[in-house]
Amino acid sequence: MTDLRLTSWNINSVRLRMPRVADFIAREKPDILCLQEIKCREAEYPLKAFEEAGMPYVEIAGQKGMHGVAIGSKYPIERLDTPDFCMRGEARALSVKIAGIEIHNLYVPAGGDEPDPVINEKFAHKLEFLARMEKIYAARCADSQPLIVVGDINVAPGEHDVWSHKQLLKVVSHTPVETDALDKILKLGGFSDIGRLKHDATEKLYSWWSYRARDWEKSNRGRRLDHIWANQAATPLTDASSYEIHQSDRGGEKPSDHAPVTVNLKAAL
Repeated sequence: MTDLRLTSWNINSVRLRMPRVADFIAREKPDILCLQEIKCREAEYPLKAFEEAGMPYVEIAGQKGMHGVAIGSKYPIERLDTPDFCMRGEARALSVKIAGIEIHNLYVPAGGDEPDPVINEKFAHKLEFLARMEKIYAARCADSQPLIVVGDINVAPGEHDVWSHKQLLKVVSHTPVETDALDKILKLGGFSDIGRLKHDATEKLYSWWSYRARDWEKSNRGRRLDHIWANQAATPLTDASSYEIHQSDRGGEKPSDHAPVTVNLKAAL
């Protein structure tokens, strides 16, 4: 078995932040890099830069100007049929297999500002996406195929996954309808939340800090929106002790508002 280092990162425009991506690859040496919100079509993706960074294998689900996900790898990628998570057909999901491990890279809709599906169609779209995740993953609960789900899930599920549980209960990303939906997905899908395998549920854990904050690091009003899950077959292959949120990458010049999240896996190569 070989160690594979996997990172998930909402990059918020891969072309704008490719220098940061290349620096991260050189420094942290991930074998697999799952990006969300790439904001470009397949033909516009910086493939040459990924190859120069040591990731010659890339699969992309792109869309003009918004959304989009991609996976870069040091090892060959087998592209799989992606489940129908999105009722709008947007580029928000990508399914692949690398070294015998199935990987789903997801970008769940943010949901807008008003947590009411009747008056806010963006929130209705988000709840529909989560409902489809529940149905799809529940049907695979007993699957013997190792499955890792990563991405910007846009839900901070626990009390200590947000800077203030009480103040955010009516704020999109931490409302009870969203956190209950995520809890059902994890339970019915048989997933382990890798971040919480390493960190106790009472420990504050964030991966996203708003651009609106004058000093995001000082105020530290974060939320854990970015997740790595492993199904029952993949959990034994996952080294939870290696789980890391690279908070420093939220800082610096032209950062994404999300930090990369990394874990090590055991795979047969």
